[in-house]
Amino acid sequence: MSAKKKPTVAELTEALQRERADAMNVRRRYEEQIASLRSSVKSSVVRELLPLIDNLERAMKHYPLKGKEWDLGDELHEWLKGVRKISDQFEKVLEDLGVNKIKTVGEHFSANLHEAVSMEDGDGKNDVISEELQSGYVLGDEVIRHAMVKVKKQ
Repeated sequence: MSAKKKPTVAELTEALQRERADAMNVRRRYEEQIASLRSSVKSSVVRELLPLIDNLERAMKHYPLKGKEWDLGDELHEWLKGVRKISDQFEKVLEDLGVNKIKTVGEHFSANLHEAVSMEDGDGKNDVISEELQSGYVLGDEVIRHAMVKVKKQ
């Protein structure tokens, strides 16, 4: 006769439950790693696009005829509208990716979201953002780039 003991139904059931729990844990860790990788790739791509977006914003802020009542001619007017649409498309793509612009002017300064380039004295105790120098962006809770701002005491 063999000295080996035959496993009981309860022991086999317990072993099967442990294996199932292990498989579920492996699947959960895999899904978490995939989600983290997706987020990392999104952040990386957005970081690469930010200089393009910044330059487009600068161009829109500083085109020479902004706010003037000059006759631009239909071609130039249409060109300016087209550039604005491209800028809007960039914003829409970022929004669809879950990337949001950090709020700045009029908001309380937060070192977690903002980078203060200059501080102005004022009457109050609160640090309030008076001007945005460069847009900042977040993806979920991750700051992709801090907003560069000027801060004033209010």
